[in-house]
Formats: sequence, structure tokens, C-alpha cells
Amino acid sequence: MPKSENFQAAFKRLKALLKEYEKRLVLKTNGAENYYLNTPFTEKYQKELFFGAVQIKKNYVSFYLMPVYMFPELLKDVSHILKKRMQGKSCFNFKTIDDDLLRELAQLTKKSFERLKKEKLI
Repeated sequence: MPKSENFQAAFKRLKALLKEYEKRLVLKTNGAENYYLNTPFTEKYQKELFFGAVQIKKNYVSFYLMPVYMFPELLKDVSHILKKRMQGKSCFNFKTIDDDLLRELAQLTKKSFERLKKEKLI
């Protein structure tokens, strides 16, 4: 499968992880290569906060999950395999994606969403 098809498949699967939360968040971008969600307006910060995004880049597909930057303890149970995909503090890069990593990232996304609810940011 050509690289662009792999990237489109990875993008679609990663986007589905975030799309599950779209009704409770603010959809900022929903394009063929970029999907982006914010929190609703928060009183604490007087603005929307970046929640997550998926973007097709030149050499990989990036999955951004800002709550892991805000609350790094969310990463304490993340496998070393998923951590190897990290670039920076809140970005995971993929060329292809397997079911185990997808399940782990789905759990991390859920924990992140729940943490923002607990903090009254959603």
C-alpha cells in the first residue's frame, strides 16, 4: 500500500478516537488531512482550550492530545511502545497503526477527557 494510503488509513482510525468526543467539544477543523477539537469556553482560562487533533504530515500522521501536556501523570501507565511514538510532550506520530496501539491511545484519550471534566474544563 502506498504511503499516502497508509497515512489516510491511519488518519481515519485516529480521527475516530477524537470524533467520539465531538458532541461535548468544539469542532474547529474537519478536513481531509486535519481534524481539530477544542474544549468549550472555560471560565478558568477565559477561552477555549486545545483538546486534540489529527494531521497528515509529510512523513507521518500526528495525533495531538493536549491534556497529557497539562497533566503529565496521565502518561504514567502508557506503554514504552506508545511512548516511542511521542514527539514532544503531547504528540504521537504514526506511519501505520495497529489495533493494540489504537486501543491504548483510545484509553489515554478517554482518561484525558475525564480529567478535563474532573477539572471542570469541559
